[in-house]
This record gives sequence, C-alpha cells and structure tokens, in this order.
Amino acid sequence: MNKKKIFIIIILLIILIISTFLIFFNNKGAKNYKIGNNSSSQEIVDYILNINSYKAIVEIEINSNKNTNKYKIKQQYSRDGENIQEVIEPSNITGVKIIKDGNNLKIENTNLNLSTVFEKYDYIADNALDLESFIENYKNDSQAKYDEENEQIIMKTADKSNEKNIKNKTLYIEKNTGKPMKMEIKDANKNSSIYIIYNEVNVNS
Repeated sequence: MNKKKIFIIIILLIILIISTFLIFFNNKGAKNYKIGNNSSSQEIVDYILNINSYKAIVEIEINSNKNTNKYKIKQQYSRDGENIQEVIEPSNITGVKIIKDGNNLKIENTNLNLSTVFEKYDYIADNALDLESFIENYKNDSQAKYDEENEQIIMKTADKSNEKNIKNKTLYIEKNTGKPMKMEIKDANKNSSIYIIYNEVNVNS
C-alpha cells in the first residue's frame, strides 16, 4: 500500500472519529421530552413549550355580545415550516385555508369572496387560535404560570400584543399523555370568549 492510500485512510478515520464524537455529545446535551405516567408538571410544561410539530382536529366556539359561532378546523404546525388552519365546518366556508409561513399570512380558497371571509370570520384568520401562538405568548410572558389540578396541567398566559384587548389564555393538558385537551381565550373585559376543544392531537409525529 503506497503512502497516498495510507494518508487517505488516516484522513477518513479522523473524520469518522470526529463525527462520532460530535454526534455523541449532541445527543448527550439534547433534552428528552418524552412524557410518561411519572412525568412532573414542569416536565410536561417543558414538553409543550418545545413542541416541534403537531396536527389536530379542533372544535372552536366563539362567543361575543352579539352571537355565538362554532367551527371545526384542522390545524397543522411545524416549527420549521408552514402553520396551516383549514376550515372543515361550517359548510359555507369549508376548505378555506389560513397559511402562516414566517411573517407571511395567506388565505386560500378560490370559490369564496375572501374579503367577506375577513369581514365575517375575523377570528378564524387570527393565529391567536393556534397552539403556536399560545406557546410564544407563554415564553414571552414573565407572569405566565401553571398549576396541577385533577390530573391536568393548567397553563395560563396573556397575549399583550394589543394592549387595548389583552387576551387571557388558559391551556388544559392531560397529565398522563402530555396532550392538549382544551384552550380558553378571553379578552381583558370578558366581552368575548373562545373555547377550543382538541379532539384529535398528534404531537411531534
């Protein structure tokens, strides 16, 4: 074997050793957010705050001084991709998609007058209804807190992006699974309230 081949083999071995070293220490430093029956409340809160992706079918009830509206929506979130909300019900706006990609917000459905959608269904086009918004609010809220009650973890925060209409948010999580069960959103004056029920949730899948 000539010197050139020996040199190449040595270089490859060095690269292999360095790669193994980096993988080992990256995995060692990575946080494990698996949830089990013995998980603490803090572990579950950390798990929620570090969700990378989720898919869910949610039922939303929006109450105001004037009326009550109900929706069924498919939500899809990826930390590194698009955040999509697709309306399943009511039938007159079925198929409307609200897509958030970074700072860009897009509405998709060529069969509808989109200005009418914004006018009549403004809450649906508001990303305050998704789990990502709750997580960001919680991380940035110095007064955010959580409690444990009846095998549930209850996380509370406030969305202060619009000081005149602060939205107080409460997320209820099943302790055994770490899955969201429902969310309540109320404005500062309690003139409106939103209830979100998570019927089907797949986290980090």
